[in-house]
Amino acid sequence: MSRIFYALALIWALNGAALAQDFSALARILPDQSRISDAGRSGVTVQLGLSQGVPYRVFTLRDPYRMVLDFQEVDWSGLDRDAFLQSSRISGVQFGAYVPGWSRLVLELGAPLAVDTADMRIDPATGAAQLSLTLKGTDFDTFAASAGAPRQPGWDLPEPAVAIAEPRNEGIKPLRVMLDPGHGGIDPGAEVSGTDEKTLMLVFARELRELLLRAGGYEVVLTRVDDQFVSLERRIALAHRAGADVFISLHADSLSEGHAHGAAVYTLSDDASDVASLKLAERHDRGDLISGIDLSGSDDQVADVLLDMARQETKPRTTALAQALANGMAQQGGPMNRRPLRTASFSVLKAADIPSVLVELGFLSSPRDLKNIQNPEWRAQMALGIFQGLEQWRQDDLVKRSLIGQ
Repeated sequence: MSRIFYALALIWALNGAALAQDFSALARILPDQSRISDAGRSGVTVQLGLSQGVPYRVFTLRDPYRMVLDFQEVDWSGLDRDAFLQSSRISGVQFGAYVPGWSRLVLELGAPLAVDTADMRIDPATGAAQLSLTLKGTDFDTFAASAGAPRQPGWDLPEPAVAIAEPRNEGIKPLRVMLDPGHGGIDPGAEVSGTDEKTLMLVFARELRELLLRAGGYEVVLTRVDDQFVSLERRIALAHRAGADVFISLHADSLSEGHAHGAAVYTLSDDASDVASLKLAERHDRGDLISGIDLSGSDDQVADVLLDMARQETKPRTTALAQALANGMAQQGGPMNRRPLRTASFSVLKAADIPSVLVELGFLSSPRDLKNIQNPEWRAQMALGIFQGLEQWRQDDLVKRSLIGQ
């Protein structure tokens, strides 16, 4: 099914009307002409108004059921999610940047649906486009048989590529730190009052990187340097490709359970330390539904391969790293969560051969935390606390490793 509608997009892109349009400018979504609504007893209609026509493709994914529409890049500014989604058969919708030059719209299906018709019409006078899809109910077996992301150059996530640091000199080598600003692109993370987690964490990651580089003795690589989607699996691959000594994922979630507030540091565990941590892990992994991956059975496979790697050596080093970072931030005034050290099954921490932690700077659902995270001076203090924690952990780790080697 996905290849059929990809072909339709290409045929459309080659016709005379399309060639007459100027594709140099970014296509914009037209919110007042865009709607997802129920149609009939088992159908759904998707209407997308665009300032100009763009190539697109449609495919489905299972476990859970999703329908994905990829476009040559679209500016989604002004599209309100609640006004856009009017269908009771679609449980959720996400849209935004995916890979450079491309955008993605993901429909979370309440039940299996298939594309019945797809049509993009171009206004010959204005060049504006209207994409219309009709979706109809289908059975589980038929949906599963046609589901899957097509592998097509230019449309899909590129292979991990990072600039490897120069070979290290003999003697005391720099600590190579992989900073992972959470979310990005189509995945905004937590959103509160027009502020989103992905933007705040990218800003903080850049500030922390600058501090570490100025201090000397550190090599720093980021999993993303702009507003780009990076899958959880790819973040781990980037850390391995960079030869990272430490992996620090940066987040600031929104969570109502227990009125969460204050900074906390998470390490990996199959059993979450509390209900709030369990819900956070579920939310983080759910963000990877947009990566075009069939998730059926993947968790067990990933866990079997990664969690067993260097388990005996890495786990105590990771625990010590979490404690050192929490102490460093606390010494800079925090404020820290009442339980600053927590555990949960975050997939992004499953590189078991690299000490990996997830730092929650705070919770955007807490007015106090939100105000702090938006404050450059407060962020500078937290960056200093993380730096001091890394320094202490590195010194202690060198001593312990030297004793083991004797």
